[in-house]
Amino acid sequence: MINVVLLEPEMPANTGNIGRTCVAAGARLHLIEPLGFKLNEKAIKRAGLDYWDKLDVHVYSDYAEFLERCPDAREKMYFATTKAHKVYSDVSYEPDCYLMFGKESAGIPEEILVEHESQCIRIPMWGDIRSLNLANSVAIVLYEALRQQGFERLEKNGALHHLHWKE
Repeated sequence: MINVVLLEPEMPANTGNIGRTCVAAGARLHLIEPLGFKLNEKAIKRAGLDYWDKLDVHVYSDYAEFLERCPDAREKMYFATTKAHKVYSDVSYEPDCYLMFGKESAGIPEEILVEHESQCIRIPMWGDIRSLNLANSVAIVLYEALRQQGFERLEKNGALHHLHWKE
């Protein structure tokens, strides 16, 4: 199972959207405090729709507690940052890897990034754009990792509700 890690997320709507994406992708969500909202806030529930109760979510008081409770993350974590040299699609993701994303206003602290330069990844962007929306960034990287694994355990065939596809 792929793990999505949000370090000090600030916006409940983004976190709700990310939670919904994690449910759809069969991923686990890790939230590292401080959070810029309360987990029972209406905005997070609204963005997550009725999927929030299906989410495998874990909360940690700080980065040190996260590493203590998830020791395998040290070797299997990728750090999404606009400062990276490596493009996210050039990495081979393990089935049980961790994808870390920083808070919306500042990203992942450079003190963490500098210790993991080879594990830092970026999403290419045009010109002087600072960054993408956090929920969009998570979806892009998470689904690349899932694509590399053949979308294992995910439904790949859709069906119409009222009509049938012509073959």
